[in-house]
Amino acid sequence: MDQLTQKLKDGQMQVLEVPEPALPDGNLLIQNMYSLVSAGTEGSTVKAARSSLIEKAKQRPQQVKQVIDTLKSQGPVQTYRAVMKQLDAYSPLGYSCVGKVKGIGSKVKGFQEGDLVACGGLTACHAEVVSVPQNLCGNLQPDTDLKQATYNTLGAIAMQGVRQADLRLGETCAVIGLGLLGQLACLLLRVSGVRVIGIDIDAVMVEIAAKHCADLALTRNDEGIDGKINEFSGRIGCDAVIIAAGTDSLDPINFAGAVARKKGTVVVVGAVPTGFDREPHYYKKELQVKMSCSYGPGRYDPQYEEKGLDYSPAHVRWTEKRNMEAFQELIYSKKIDVSYLTTHTFKLEDAPKAYDMILEKTEPYLGLLIEYDITKEPDLKKSKITIKPPTSIIKPSRVSIGFIGAGSYAQSHLIPNLQTGDDLVLKGVMTATGTGSRSVGERFGFEFCTGDETDIIENSGINTVFIATRHDSHADYVLKALNAGKNVFVEKPLCLNPKEFGQVYQKLNSKTVNLSSRLKEDEAPAYDTDQPIDDNSIRPILMVGYNRRFSPFAQMIKGTLGSGSIAMTYRVNAGAIPPDHWIQDQDFGGGRIIGEVCHFVDFLTYISGSLPALVHADVLKDPNALNDSLTVSLKYVNGSIGAISYFANGAKSLSKERVEVYAHGCTAVIDDFKSMTLHSGGKKTNKKLMSQDKGQKNEIRVFIDAVRGGAEPPIPYDELFSTSLVTFKILDSIRTGQSLKI
Repeated sequence: MDQLTQKLKDGQMQVLEVPEPALPDGNLLIQNMYSLVSAGTEGSTVKAARSSLIEKAKQRPQQVKQVIDTLKSQGPVQTYRAVMKQLDAYSPLGYSCVGKVKGIGSKVKGFQEGDLVACGGLTACHAEVVSVPQNLCGNLQPDTDLKQATYNTLGAIAMQGVRQADLRLGETCAVIGLGLLGQLACLLLRVSGVRVIGIDIDAVMVEIAAKHCADLALTRNDEGIDGKINEFSGRIGCDAVIIAAGTDSLDPINFAGAVARKKGTVVVVGAVPTGFDREPHYYKKELQVKMSCSYGPGRYDPQYEEKGLDYSPAHVRWTEKRNMEAFQELIYSKKIDVSYLTTHTFKLEDAPKAYDMILEKTEPYLGLLIEYDITKEPDLKKSKITIKPPTSIIKPSRVSIGFIGAGSYAQSHLIPNLQTGDDLVLKGVMTATGTGSRSVGERFGFEFCTGDETDIIENSGINTVFIATRHDSHADYVLKALNAGKNVFVEKPLCLNPKEFGQVYQKLNSKTVNLSSRLKEDEAPAYDTDQPIDDNSIRPILMVGYNRRFSPFAQMIKGTLGSGSIAMTYRVNAGAIPPDHWIQDQDFGGGRIIGEVCHFVDFLTYISGSLPALVHADVLKDPNALNDSLTVSLKYVNGSIGAISYFANGAKSLSKERVEVYAHGCTAVIDDFKSMTLHSGGKKTNKKLMSQDKGQKNEIRVFIDAVRGGAEPPIPYDELFSTSLVTFKILDSIRTGQSLKI
């Protein structure tokens, strides 16, 4: 399919052939008919992309700080990779469209194939086919004016601003900024019985508003503007002021205070600074300032947008979806007419011209639509895009790789460490978005990109699959790849729950009797860890990305301290992650114990040379029950002991990780995998690396070597599976307060 994209590095914009997007459980697959170009928001995005690197840095001080922090902690190589990942990627544009339903995710309700829908959100972009969560889609009547319906997202944003103003019939509202958002706000206010004053610095916008949506339209620099507004409002001032402008100036917020009545309301919808002057208006009038959050309640809530969970109308009357539906009803019933807003319509192939017009201001414009060729039926089964000709491999020990998921971590630590050559090729890559797949495919030299997992898993030319997707999909992809006979490298964690664990364990352990048919559907399949997997008899190879055991310092400790009982402590200053982050979500990320503490469990297992036998965990209570500040005590079969202190409430200035190992009169201390101190025989030896090395490069090397030579799995299966079991037992120990056997 074709999609409009741009690169942040130079602002290059093009209509690019990319794979069709994936269809998650709660999404709809939509064939676009029209999409709206938001001249304000998208124009600013394109302008920033076309600026110099120095100007980009000035515009994004927070991101510059992140780059500096990465440079300090991870060194120049990883910093360069992280920056180039952002600059080189194809970025989508657009967030409001209408189209026809072509595919329905398994958990979607209320839609059928062929329905006309209006969509919002970042996935409702300028592309022939889009994949949009169901709560960001609204059904349309078959005879709806689709061009007007395309204003769906901006209509919902304007409606939420009007709701925040909380006005009554006959009251007066001023709207500052008469671009698309301001014009829509004026239309909605007027149909609600509110008297509308429209204000803008552009006389053309003022003239349009006077004709279509405002009872009084004024240019900001009109002489005596304050008096005109005061007279129009019956000399009491505006009951509310909605700011729909986008500017760095403080004038809109201060002017709003000047024209609002005493105890009035100022609603900020546009992107303006809010550092208003306290005197003379805001303080003396006791004005209320409200921020309007985008489309309405539900925005930025993954439970609502990604999982499709609705809010009860009894408690949240107007959600973002219901705002969209209300806006569409006003259009369909002809209570409002937004057709006058559309000044230009472009074919998709000509879409870059729309942005040139916005930035160069070659002619007056307001609403810009992109029109799609609806006679071009999308082939939803054809998602594979060839990037370069296939490589001929003649060596029998070849490694042919497909990637499922290639986000920030994979692009920084996994793919760059794959040394391609005549016996290792990068065949195909699949990510959640078409632009992401194409970006990664081109940047790293994959032969093709795709949006369909079967192009990777069922490809006979691929013998090794890397899985670096979100945690909730790991086990499913692992099972599919193993069933297809592929070698598998999956980023941690292996799985999220005992049921998934049992399924993967059974797949690899041919000695275990499959009892799943005797169990109820919601029970975990049986598995018997007393019957160990025979590593030498199992092919293909399964590897989990527990990289720290492959770090140079881990290798040094292992070689220096030898075998026998040892004592270990691993302190992790993990830092806080917001409660609504996907990692904290039990369904998506599994929480930080499953998703992150597994790393440190594996490391101590490797250093001890033994499997954990007993675990006890204590957690620092918090209101959100995140379980992300805890201590874990481990006892091993060989008598070793280990302690993991994982804290989310520490100071950011402290290094993230510190390991101490005590054995046979020796002590080894690792600081953030950048330095190590060894105390032995009365001597102190310091080792320091040029940059942090957590073992990712060596981890990839040993995995590829195992695939090439048919060697044993780099991580023995009993250790690999033990780590998952320990994380489950940690959660059980927290819940019961008991020490538990593994």
